[in-house]
Amino acid sequence: MTEGSVRSVVVIGAGIMGRGIALASARAGYKTAVIEPNPASLQSARAEIEKILDRALEKTEIDEPTARAARERLTYAAGFDAAQGADLAIEAVPESVAIKAKVYGQLAPRIAREGVIATNTSSLSITELAATSDRPARFLGMHFFNPVHRMRLVELVRGIETGDHALAIGEQAARAMGKETVLVRESPGFVTSRINVLIGNEAFTMLESGVASARDIDKALKLGLNHPMGPFELVDLVGLDTRLSILEYLHRMLGDKYRPSPLLIQYVKAGRLGRKVGRGVYEYPS
Repeated sequence: MTEGSVRSVVVIGAGIMGRGIALASARAGYKTAVIEPNPASLQSARAEIEKILDRALEKTEIDEPTARAARERLTYAAGFDAAQGADLAIEAVPESVAIKAKVYGQLAPRIAREGVIATNTSSLSITELAATSDRPARFLGMHFFNPVHRMRLVELVRGIETGDHALAIGEQAARAMGKETVLVRESPGFVTSRINVLIGNEAFTMLESGVASARDIDKALKLGLNHPMGPFELVDLVGLDTRLSILEYLHRMLGDKYRPSPLLIQYVKAGRLGRKVGRGVYEYPS
């Protein structure tokens, strides 16, 4: 990789965020590999990416050559050998330092020597994660938003060791994907997660105390505050377990105002994790 350039990208994790990032990368013109050890998740990711491209074609948002080129740039693999020589690795696995550290260990001998690692974490410490990699100066946070193909923002997060080159690579890749960026100094929850989880947590508290129904709370924030989605629609999309994990982390780091709502905890214990399982705050018939 020449200084300041990206030619190939590897995305680790084919969940909701990983598949969206992979599609954005391929549409940006990068040769993109998706690594996911779970065959069902990998197949689901491929099918959803195809569906998004087909929908974009139907709406004439892209033309056939553009869609075909994006498909040709994408490869799907179960093993880390697909990361060989990648200039930028974007990790989008569950919010666990231990799980992420194992990913970085697999990437170390495979991506380009000058390659950069970015994590899509929405709350964990970039400095702590970078320290588990072999290249803390070439490590940053790239926090994308769901759905990736619609949301325009990427938070670029700088840890203590993050170098200017890593930030430049993150900026270059985000811009190529059609995103706007904000630069955030590492702090728990960055900017958006800290504010967003407070809104969502308060919505659960109001629902539990009977202030209003879930649908009316969602309607109030959409029509009264011009939010594109209500807090319950959003948490169902993100995943209630993911939201709870973020709140628990912020509660430990920032104190009692981030204490998770008991109702949110109950929903997670009941297996109501959101759209990905067909039921969260709302039901989603298959």
